[in-house]
Amino acid sequence: MQIETKCLHEGYERKNGDPGALPIIQSTTYVFDSTQHIADLFNMPTECMYSRFANPTVDAVEKKIAALEGGVGAMCTTSGQAASLLSVLNLCRAGDSILAVSSLYGGTINLFAISLKKLGIECIFVDPEADGDALEAAIKPNTRLVFGETLANPALNVFDIERFAAFAHKHKIPLIVDNTFPTPILCRPFEFGADIVVHSTTKYMDGHALQGGGVIVDSGNFDWANGNFPEFTEPDESYHGVVYTREFGNMAYIIKARMQLMRDFGCYPAAHSAFLLNIGLETLAVRMERYCKNALAVAEFLDCSDDVERVSYPGLPSDPYYERAKKYLPNGCSGVISFDIKGGRDRATRFMDALKLASREVHVADIRTCVLHPASMTHRQLNDEQLAAAGIDAGMIRLSVGLENVSDIIDDIKQAFDASR
Repeated sequence: MQIETKCLHEGYERKNGDPGALPIIQSTTYVFDSTQHIADLFNMPTECMYSRFANPTVDAVEKKIAALEGGVGAMCTTSGQAASLLSVLNLCRAGDSILAVSSLYGGTINLFAISLKKLGIECIFVDPEADGDALEAAIKPNTRLVFGETLANPALNVFDIERFAAFAHKHKIPLIVDNTFPTPILCRPFEFGADIVVHSTTKYMDGHALQGGGVIVDSGNFDWANGNFPEFTEPDESYHGVVYTREFGNMAYIIKARMQLMRDFGCYPAAHSAFLLNIGLETLAVRMERYCKNALAVAEFLDCSDDVERVSYPGLPSDPYYERAKKYLPNGCSGVISFDIKGGRDRATRFMDALKLASREVHVADIRTCVLHPASMTHRQLNDEQLAAAGIDAGMIRLSVGLENVSDIIDDIKQAFDASR
Protein backbone atom coordinates (compact mmCIF):
# COMPACT_ATOMS: atom_id res chain seq x y z
CA MET A 1 0.00 0.00 0.00
CA GLN A 2 1.04 3.58 -0.61
CA ILE A 3 1.38 5.76 2.47
CA GLU A 4 -1.95 7.56 1.96
CA THR A 5 -3.69 4.17 2.00
CA LYS A 6 -1.70 3.04 5.04
CA CYS A 7 -3.06 6.03 6.97
CA LEU A 8 -6.52 4.54 6.59
CA HIS A 9 -5.99 0.80 6.58
CA GLU A 10 -2.94 -0.15 8.67
CA GLY A 11 -3.11 -1.14 12.33
CA TYR A 12 -6.69 -2.24 12.82
CA GLU A 13 -7.67 -5.37 10.89
CA ARG A 14 -11.43 -5.67 10.56
CA LYS A 15 -12.80 -9.19 10.48
CA ASN A 16 -16.26 -10.37 9.54
CA GLY A 17 -18.81 -8.56 11.71
CA ASP A 18 -16.24 -6.30 13.41
CA PRO A 19 -16.83 -2.56 13.90
CA GLY A 20 -15.84 -0.48 10.90
CA ALA A 21 -14.05 2.10 13.06
CA LEU A 22 -11.25 1.32 15.51
CA PRO A 23 -13.03 0.36 18.75
CA ILE A 24 -12.12 1.81 22.14
CA ILE A 25 -11.21 -1.06 24.46
CA GLN A 26 -11.72 0.77 27.75
CA SER A 27 -10.30 -1.76 30.18
CA THR A 28 -7.27 -2.00 32.43
CA THR A 29 -7.33 -5.77 32.61
CA TYR A 30 -7.74 -8.87 30.44
CA VAL A 31 -9.07 -12.28 31.41
CA PHE A 32 -7.31 -15.54 30.48
CA ASP A 33 -8.38 -19.16 30.64
CA SER A 34 -5.40 -20.46 32.60
CA THR A 35 -2.48 -19.49 34.79
CA GLN A 36 -0.13 -20.98 32.21
CA HIS A 37 -1.49 -18.67 29.51
CA ILE A 38 -0.50 -15.64 31.56
CA ALA A 39 2.88 -17.17 32.40
CA ASP A 40 3.50 -17.75 28.69
CA LEU A 41 2.76 -14.10 27.96
CA PHE A 42 5.49 -13.04 30.36
CA ASN A 43 7.88 -15.13 28.25
CA MET A 44 6.55 -13.88 24.90
CA PRO A 45 4.33 -10.75 25.25
CA THR A 46 2.19 -11.25 22.14
CA GLU A 47 -1.12 -10.23 23.77
CA CYS A 48 -2.25 -7.45 26.07
CA MET A 49 -1.87 -8.34 29.74
CA TYR A 50 -2.32 -5.04 31.56
CA SER A 51 -3.04 -1.53 30.28
CA ARG A 52 -0.07 0.09 32.00
CA PHE A 53 2.00 -1.09 29.04
CA ALA A 54 -0.36 -2.51 26.41
CA ASN A 55 -3.94 -1.97 25.24
CA PRO A 56 -5.64 -3.25 22.05
CA THR A 57 -6.73 0.22 20.87
CA VAL A 58 -3.28 1.70 21.47
CA ASP A 59 -1.68 -1.39 19.92
CA ALA A 60 -3.56 -0.79 16.65
CA VAL A 61 -2.32 2.79 16.53
CA GLU A 62 1.24 1.67 17.28
CA LYS A 63 1.08 -0.77 14.38
CA LYS A 64 -0.20 1.96 12.06
CA ILE A 65 2.58 4.39 13.00
CA ALA A 66 5.22 1.67 12.63
CA ALA A 67 3.88 0.92 9.15
CA LEU A 68 3.92 4.61 8.19
CA GLU A 69 7.55 5.01 9.29
CA GLY A 70 8.62 1.65 7.86
CA GLY A 71 9.60 0.21 11.26
CA VAL A 72 9.16 -3.19 12.89
CA GLY A 73 7.36 -1.92 15.99
CA ALA A 74 6.29 1.15 17.94
CA MET A 75 5.39 2.12 21.49
CA CYS A 76 3.08 5.02 22.28
CA THR A 77 3.65 7.25 25.30
CA THR A 78 1.72 9.99 27.07
CA SER A 79 3.83 12.80 25.53
CA GLY A 80 6.61 13.50 23.10
CA GLN A 81 8.87 14.29 26.04
CA ALA A 82 8.21 10.83 27.47
CA ALA A 83 9.07 9.28 24.11
CA SER A 84 12.37 11.17 23.93
CA LEU A 85 13.21 10.26 27.53
CA LEU A 86 12.46 6.55 27.18
CA SER A 87 14.26 6.34 23.83
CA VAL A 88 17.43 7.41 25.68
CA LEU A 89 16.88 5.51 28.94
CA ASN A 90 16.45 2.30 26.94
CA LEU A 91 20.16 2.59 26.12
CA CYS A 92 21.71 4.62 28.94
CA ARG A 93 22.44 4.40 32.63
CA ALA A 94 24.30 6.63 35.09
CA GLY A 95 27.81 7.30 33.83
CA ASP A 96 26.90 7.17 30.14
CA SER A 97 27.08 10.00 27.61
CA ILE A 98 24.95 10.96 24.62
CA LEU A 99 25.59 13.26 21.66
CA ALA A 100 22.84 15.64 20.49
CA VAL A 101 22.70 18.48 18.00
CA SER A 102 22.07 21.88 19.58
CA SER A 103 19.15 22.83 17.32
CA LEU A 104 16.48 20.90 19.22
CA TYR A 105 13.11 21.73 20.71
CA GLY A 106 13.68 23.69 23.93
CA GLY A 107 11.99 21.09 26.09
CA THR A 108 14.29 18.41 24.71
CA ILE A 109 17.35 20.57 25.40
CA ASN A 110 16.23 21.03 29.00
CA LEU A 111 15.45 17.31 29.33
CA PHE A 112 18.89 16.31 28.07
CA ALA A 113 20.98 19.07 29.67
CA ILE A 114 19.31 19.24 33.09
CA SER A 115 17.08 16.27 33.89
CA LEU A 116 19.32 13.58 32.38
CA LYS A 117 22.27 15.14 34.17
CA LYS A 118 20.47 14.57 37.48
CA LEU A 119 20.26 10.89 36.52
CA GLY A 120 23.99 10.78 35.85
CA ILE A 121 23.70 10.83 32.05
CA GLU A 122 25.81 13.42 30.25
CA CYS A 123 24.65 15.16 27.08
CA ILE A 124 27.21 16.79 24.79
CA PHE A 125 25.66 19.23 22.33
CA VAL A 126 27.24 19.79 18.93
CA ASP A 127 26.47 22.22 16.14
CA PRO A 128 24.30 20.46 13.53
CA GLU A 129 26.75 21.66 10.86
CA ALA A 130 29.85 20.57 12.80
CA ASP A 131 32.54 19.02 10.63
CA GLY A 132 33.90 15.53 11.09
CA ASP A 133 36.75 16.62 13.36
CA ALA A 134 34.36 18.43 15.73
CA LEU A 135 32.09 15.39 15.88
CA GLU A 136 35.00 13.07 16.57
CA ALA A 137 36.17 15.37 19.37
CA ALA A 138 32.74 15.13 21.02
CA ILE A 139 32.49 11.33 20.96
CA LYS A 140 33.57 9.33 24.00
CA PRO A 141 34.05 5.64 24.77
CA ASN A 142 30.81 5.79 26.82
CA THR A 143 28.74 7.61 24.17
CA ARG A 144 25.62 5.53 23.63
CA LEU A 145 23.69 7.33 20.91
CA VAL A 146 23.36 10.35 18.64
CA PHE A 147 20.15 12.42 18.68
CA GLY A 148 18.82 14.91 16.11
CA GLU A 149 15.60 16.52 14.89
CA THR A 150 14.57 16.32 11.22
CA LEU A 151 13.14 19.84 11.22
CA ALA A 152 14.35 21.75 14.26
CA ASN A 153 11.70 23.44 16.39
CA PRO A 154 11.63 26.45 15.92
CA ALA A 155 14.84 27.22 13.95
CA LEU A 156 13.75 24.90 11.09
CA ASN A 157 17.26 23.63 10.40
CA VAL A 158 17.12 20.52 8.22
CA PHE A 159 19.08 17.75 9.91
CA ASP A 160 21.54 15.88 7.69
CA ILE A 161 20.27 12.44 8.69
CA GLU A 162 22.47 10.44 6.34
CA ARG A 163 25.70 12.10 7.48
CA PHE A 164 24.96 11.69 11.18
CA ALA A 165 23.78 8.09 10.66
CA ALA A 166 27.11 7.26 9.01
CA PHE A 167 28.97 8.91 11.88
CA ALA A 168 26.95 7.06 14.54
CA HIS A 169 27.33 3.72 12.80
CA LYS A 170 31.07 4.24 12.46
CA HIS A 171 31.14 4.21 16.25
CA LYS A 172 28.64 1.32 16.48
CA ILE A 173 25.94 3.40 18.15
CA PRO A 174 22.42 4.24 16.92
CA LEU A 175 20.98 7.46 15.55
CA ILE A 176 17.69 8.60 17.09
CA VAL A 177 15.70 11.19 15.12
CA ASP A 178 12.77 13.32 16.28
CA ASN A 179 10.53 13.38 13.20
CA THR A 180 7.63 15.37 14.68
CA PHE A 181 7.30 18.22 12.18
CA PRO A 182 7.68 16.30 8.90
CA THR A 183 5.77 13.20 10.04
CA PRO A 184 6.36 10.09 7.90
CA ILE A 185 4.31 11.74 5.15
CA LEU A 186 7.14 14.17 4.37
CA CYS A 187 10.21 12.28 5.62
CA ARG A 188 10.96 8.71 6.71
CA PRO A 189 14.32 8.87 8.50
CA PHE A 190 14.85 5.09 8.37
CA GLU A 191 15.32 5.41 4.60
CA PHE A 192 18.38 7.60 5.31
CA GLY A 193 19.97 5.39 7.96
CA ALA A 194 18.30 6.44 11.22
CA ASP A 195 17.71 3.61 13.68
CA ILE A 196 15.03 4.93 16.05
CA VAL A 197 12.39 7.61 15.43
CA VAL A 198 10.41 9.54 18.04
CA HIS A 199 7.42 11.84 17.63
CA SER A 200 5.32 14.16 19.67
CA THR A 201 2.00 12.85 18.35
CA THR A 202 0.42 15.89 20.01
CA LYS A 203 1.40 17.82 16.88
CA TYR A 204 0.55 16.97 13.26
CA MET A 205 -0.28 13.32 13.88
CA ASP A 206 -3.16 14.35 16.14
CA GLY A 207 -3.61 17.63 14.31
CA HIS A 208 -6.68 18.80 16.21
CA ALA A 209 -5.20 19.74 19.61
CA LEU A 210 -7.25 17.04 21.33
CA GLN A 211 -4.72 15.02 23.31
CA GLY A 212 -1.05 14.85 24.19
CA GLY A 213 1.04 11.89 23.19
CA GLY A 214 4.30 10.53 21.86
CA VAL A 215 5.67 7.45 20.14
CA ILE A 216 8.95 5.58 19.70
CA VAL A 217 9.43 3.62 16.46
CA ASP A 218 12.07 0.92 16.00
CA SER A 219 13.56 0.44 12.52
CA GLY A 220 14.67 -3.09 13.34
CA ASN A 221 17.92 -2.41 11.48
CA PHE A 222 20.47 -1.73 14.22
CA ASP A 223 22.76 -4.56 15.37
CA TRP A 224 22.34 -4.56 19.15
CA ALA A 225 24.68 -7.57 19.34
CA ASN A 226 27.69 -5.57 18.09
CA GLY A 227 29.36 -5.71 21.52
CA ASN A 228 28.44 -2.22 22.72
CA PHE A 229 25.08 -3.09 24.23
CA PRO A 230 25.33 -6.06 26.62
CA GLU A 231 21.92 -5.23 28.11
CA PHE A 232 20.42 -6.64 24.91
CA THR A 233 22.57 -9.75 24.74
CA GLU A 234 22.83 -10.71 28.42
CA PRO A 235 20.00 -11.94 30.68
CA ASP A 236 17.71 -9.26 32.09
CA GLU A 237 17.33 -10.18 35.74
CA SER A 238 14.41 -7.76 36.11
CA TYR A 239 12.46 -9.77 33.53
CA HIS A 240 13.09 -13.44 34.40
CA GLY A 241 16.45 -13.58 32.63
CA VAL A 242 15.23 -12.89 29.10
CA VAL A 243 17.88 -12.15 26.45
CA TYR A 244 16.25 -9.60 24.16
CA THR A 245 18.25 -10.21 20.99
CA ARG A 246 17.80 -13.97 21.31
CA GLU A 247 14.08 -13.94 22.10
CA PHE A 248 12.92 -10.99 20.00
CA GLY A 249 15.45 -10.62 17.18
CA ASN A 250 15.24 -7.28 15.38
CA MET A 251 12.44 -6.11 17.71
CA ALA A 252 14.78 -6.27 20.71
CA TYR A 253 14.89 -2.49 21.24
CA ILE A 254 11.16 -1.81 21.26
CA ILE A 255 10.29 -4.90 23.31
CA LYS A 256 12.92 -3.99 25.90
CA ALA A 257 11.51 -0.45 26.08
CA ARG A 258 8.05 -1.81 26.78
CA MET A 259 8.89 -4.63 29.16
CA GLN A 260 11.46 -2.66 31.19
CA LEU A 261 10.67 1.04 30.97
CA MET A 262 6.94 1.19 30.28
CA ARG A 263 6.40 -1.51 32.91
CA ASP A 264 8.26 0.58 35.50
CA PHE A 265 7.36 4.16 34.51
CA GLY A 266 3.83 3.55 33.26
CA CYS A 267 3.60 6.55 30.90
CA TYR A 268 1.22 4.73 28.55
CA PRO A 269 -1.69 6.53 26.85
CA ALA A 270 -5.33 5.75 27.50
CA ALA A 271 -7.39 3.89 24.91
CA HIS A 272 -9.54 6.95 24.24
CA SER A 273 -6.44 9.07 23.55
CA ALA A 274 -5.27 6.51 21.00
CA PHE A 275 -8.73 6.49 19.41
CA LEU A 276 -8.53 10.27 18.92
CA LEU A 277 -4.98 10.00 17.60
CA ASN A 278 -6.10 7.42 15.05
CA ILE A 279 -8.71 9.84 13.70
CA GLY A 280 -5.93 12.35 13.12
CA LEU A 281 -3.71 9.75 11.46
CA GLU A 282 -6.45 8.82 9.00
CA THR A 283 -6.34 12.32 7.46
CA LEU A 284 -2.62 12.96 7.98
CA ALA A 285 -1.58 12.65 4.34
CA VAL A 286 -4.31 15.00 3.14
CA ARG A 287 -3.61 17.56 5.86
CA MET A 288 0.16 17.59 5.38
CA GLU A 289 -0.26 18.41 1.70
CA ARG A 290 -2.46 21.42 2.55
CA TYR A 291 -0.21 22.59 5.40
CA CYS A 292 2.78 22.64 3.08
CA LYS A 293 0.91 24.46 0.30
CA ASN A 294 -0.41 27.15 2.67
CA ALA A 295 2.92 27.58 4.47
CA LEU A 296 4.88 28.04 1.27
CA ALA A 297 2.49 30.81 0.17
CA VAL A 298 2.77 32.54 3.57
CA ALA A 299 6.57 32.14 3.60
CA GLU A 300 6.80 33.73 0.15
CA PHE A 301 4.69 36.66 1.38
CA LEU A 302 6.87 37.12 4.48
CA ASP A 303 10.05 36.86 2.42
CA CYS A 304 8.94 39.92 0.41
CA SER A 305 7.71 41.93 3.39
CA ASP A 306 9.50 45.08 4.57
CA ASP A 307 8.41 44.21 8.13
CA VAL A 308 10.52 41.06 8.23
CA GLU A 309 14.28 40.75 8.71
CA ARG A 310 14.60 37.03 8.03
CA VAL A 311 12.37 34.08 7.17
CA SER A 312 13.25 30.48 7.97
CA TYR A 313 11.35 28.03 5.80
CA PRO A 314 13.34 25.36 3.92
CA GLY A 315 10.83 25.40 1.07
CA LEU A 316 12.07 28.85 0.02
CA PRO A 317 14.90 28.88 -2.57
CA SER A 318 16.56 31.62 -0.49
CA ASP A 319 16.68 29.42 2.62
CA PRO A 320 20.12 27.98 3.48
CA TYR A 321 18.56 24.53 3.90
CA TYR A 322 16.69 24.57 0.59
CA GLU A 323 18.97 22.09 -1.20
CA ARG A 324 19.03 19.73 1.77
CA ALA A 325 15.26 19.95 2.04
CA LYS A 326 14.95 18.77 -1.56
CA LYS A 327 16.73 15.60 -0.48
CA TYR A 328 14.99 14.89 2.81
CA LEU A 329 11.68 16.74 2.35
CA PRO A 330 10.88 16.61 -1.36
CA ASN A 331 7.12 16.79 -0.82
CA GLY A 332 7.08 19.82 1.48
CA CYS A 333 8.50 21.30 4.65
CA SER A 334 5.48 21.21 6.98
CA GLY A 335 3.33 24.17 7.98
CA VAL A 336 5.73 25.77 10.47
CA ILE A 337 7.53 29.01 9.62
CA SER A 338 9.93 31.02 11.78
CA PHE A 339 10.59 34.67 11.04
CA ASP A 340 12.36 37.57 12.72
CA ILE A 341 10.23 40.70 12.77
CA LYS A 342 11.86 44.10 12.48
CA GLY A 343 11.73 45.78 15.89
CA GLY A 344 12.83 42.82 17.99
CA ARG A 345 11.14 41.41 21.06
CA ASP A 346 8.82 44.37 21.77
CA ARG A 347 7.39 44.51 18.28
CA ALA A 348 7.07 40.73 18.16
CA THR A 349 4.77 40.98 21.19
CA ARG A 350 2.73 43.81 19.64
CA PHE A 351 2.40 41.88 16.38
CA MET A 352 1.22 38.73 18.10
CA ASP A 353 -1.30 40.60 20.23
CA ALA A 354 -2.73 42.25 17.10
CA LEU A 355 -3.48 38.98 15.30
CA LYS A 356 -7.20 38.22 14.98
CA LEU A 357 -7.41 34.92 13.10
CA ALA A 358 -4.24 33.27 14.41
CA SER A 359 -4.35 32.03 18.01
CA ARG A 360 -1.70 32.85 20.60
CA GLU A 361 -1.09 29.50 22.25
CA VAL A 362 1.57 27.11 23.46
CA HIS A 363 1.05 24.71 20.62
CA VAL A 364 2.09 24.06 17.06
CA ALA A 365 1.00 21.93 14.10
CA ASP A 366 -2.71 22.41 14.60
CA ILE A 367 -5.48 22.59 11.99
CA ARG A 368 -5.90 26.26 12.99
CA THR A 369 -3.18 28.85 12.52
CA CYS A 370 -1.37 29.62 15.76
CA VAL A 371 1.59 31.71 16.79
CA LEU A 372 4.19 31.69 19.56
CA HIS A 373 7.23 33.71 20.71
CA PRO A 374 9.92 31.07 21.48
CA ALA A 375 12.35 33.33 23.41
CA SER A 376 9.74 34.18 26.04
CA MET A 377 7.69 30.97 25.91
CA THR A 378 8.86 27.49 24.85
CA HIS A 379 12.57 28.33 25.09
CA ARG A 380 12.49 30.81 27.98
CA GLN A 381 14.56 28.43 30.13
CA LEU A 382 17.52 28.88 27.76
CA ASN A 383 20.14 31.57 28.26
CA ASP A 384 21.21 33.88 25.41
CA GLU A 385 24.05 31.57 24.41
CA GLN A 386 21.75 28.55 24.26
CA LEU A 387 19.16 30.55 22.33
CA ALA A 388 21.78 31.48 19.76
CA ALA A 389 22.94 27.85 19.51
CA ALA A 390 19.35 26.81 18.90
CA GLY A 391 19.05 29.43 16.15
CA ILE A 392 16.59 31.63 18.03
CA ASP A 393 16.54 35.44 17.90
CA ALA A 394 14.68 37.54 20.49
CA GLY A 395 12.41 38.80 17.72
CA MET A 396 11.72 35.36 16.26
CA ILE A 397 8.08 34.38 15.85
CA ARG A 398 7.03 30.79 15.21
CA LEU A 399 4.00 30.73 12.94
CA SER A 400 2.16 27.46 12.55
CA VAL A 401 0.08 27.80 9.39
CA GLY A 402 -3.26 26.03 9.57
CA LEU A 403 -5.81 24.82 7.06
CA GLU A 404 -7.75 28.06 6.66
CA ASN A 405 -7.93 29.74 3.26
CA VAL A 406 -4.44 31.09 2.79
CA SER A 407 -5.65 34.55 1.76
CA ASP A 408 -7.33 34.93 5.15
CA ILE A 409 -4.10 33.96 6.92
CA ILE A 410 -2.08 36.49 4.93
CA ASP A 411 -4.68 39.24 5.48
CA ASP A 412 -4.45 38.64 9.23
CA ILE A 413 -0.66 38.95 9.12
CA LYS A 414 -0.89 42.16 7.08
CA GLN A 415 -3.22 43.88 9.53
CA ALA A 416 -1.07 42.78 12.49
CA PHE A 417 2.02 44.22 10.82
CA ASP A 418 0.17 47.52 10.36
CA ALA A 419 -1.10 47.56 13.94
CA SER A 420 2.32 46.79 15.45
CA ARG A 421 4.29 49.59 13.77
